[in-house]
Amino acid sequence: MPPPAPRRASRRSFLALGAVGLSSLPALRGLAAPGRRPRATSVLVLFEQGGVSHVDTFDPKPDAPAEHRSPFRAINTNVPGVRFTELLTRTAAHADKLAVVRCMTQPKPGIGNSHPKGSQYVFSGEPPGGAEEMPDIGSVVSRRLGTAARHLPPYVMVPGTSEQQDNTRVGFLAAAHQVFKTGGRPHEPGWAVPNLSLAGVAPGRFKDRTDLLGSLDVGIPGAADARDAKTIAGLRDQAGDMLTNPNTRRAFDLAAEPLRVREAYGLGHRGQCYLLGRKLIESGVRFVTIDCREPPSAAYPGGGNMNWDHHDHIYSEKDTSIRGGGAGAGRWGIQTWPMMGSTDRAFAALLADMHDRGLLAETLVCFVTEFGRTPRINDRKGRDHWTHAFSFAFAGAGVPGGRVIGETDREGGYVVTPRAHPVEDYAATVYEKLGIDRSQPLYTPGGRPTYPGHAGEPIPELF
Repeated sequence: MPPPAPRRASRRSFLALGAVGLSSLPALRGLAAPGRRPRATSVLVLFEQGGVSHVDTFDPKPDAPAEHRSPFRAINTNVPGVRFTELLTRTAAHADKLAVVRCMTQPKPGIGNSHPKGSQYVFSGEPPGGAEEMPDIGSVVSRRLGTAARHLPPYVMVPGTSEQQDNTRVGFLAAAHQVFKTGGRPHEPGWAVPNLSLAGVAPGRFKDRTDLLGSLDVGIPGAADARDAKTIAGLRDQAGDMLTNPNTRRAFDLAAEPLRVREAYGLGHRGQCYLLGRKLIESGVRFVTIDCREPPSAAYPGGGNMNWDHHDHIYSEKDTSIRGGGAGAGRWGIQTWPMMGSTDRAFAALLADMHDRGLLAETLVCFVTEFGRTPRINDRKGRDHWTHAFSFAFAGAGVPGGRVIGETDREGGYVVTPRAHPVEDYAATVYEKLGIDRSQPLYTPGGRPTYPGHAGEPIPELF
């Protein structure tokens, strides 16, 4: 089970920290692998939850049997020989920045039919159910590398309000490495992350309180040199920095972005979440995960759960409800705006924006999902879960763009190239890009060594 959320401090609390307690803050120093040259200093994960259909997006199959073939034609990208489907028309113009891995697989039993377990698998890079509950990759990165910006958490999820939000884990690590979730709907006017303020305490008074707190250990033998005391003092200072530094709120302030930039991403929920991801990376957050879906609204009737779980009526021009109901109700058709329409626009804008700002040089961008969808259409006009083959896409941090890695058969059902990559390889790739030594253990409170990412191998073509 995930650890309880940090307790909300009252207005009378000593530091008046609001919901951002000391336990939410990052360690002040981390452990990169000695002698390794990291290609990435930060990671932006775009987790499109529900199981994106690979044959309708990154892995077109124009020669599949007509009764099961995607209705969306294969199109050329800006890289000769690399083709996506027309649902990725905007992204196709940035294929030179992307490496698409078409040979992802998820062979672990019991995970393929479980969105919660599949999501936890992607968050942690480790199959759920082991001897130890493994922390998220972002939490491990927080523990190993610490923060790059004292006024911001090292691991942030935007917005962290979907049905899979409870499947993030800090595992055996200290609560300091738990993900910080922004909450809310960033596309709505006036949205702001709550409790990033002093809760009515004047800055001068706040400083007096922190100075007093710092003096409380005076006279305790050895207190100044105790490791735990130093850590707590450092976290206390960082808490103050988060609450008093105007750059904290600025990092989350979408209203400060020019309208043309916001429009380029799309003014809906997904577009603004992707844009916030870029802002957080640019502001110094080490690891950002975007886990968003269009929230229920009158504009999309029947769209009560707009993830990618298209068991029913995947090509509907509106909602996916069918007579008698089905597991895929609550979505809209894959080609509609709240689904791939907004995704294509937001992803293309993100790639262009990060490239123009120079952020791709040291940021690894990962477009991921927990599994793919069946190459054959079911009797409800949908596609079910499929773990044997699906696609991830990567950009930045030295990833060679314009590449396709791996191949599936003519229907997109099975990997036909010599090597398939499980989710563990994705995790190992992230760690390797960041220069984290996977051979060095992290220890549980009971002293048991664990090796996050050790079960996988970095995907060699991404280096």
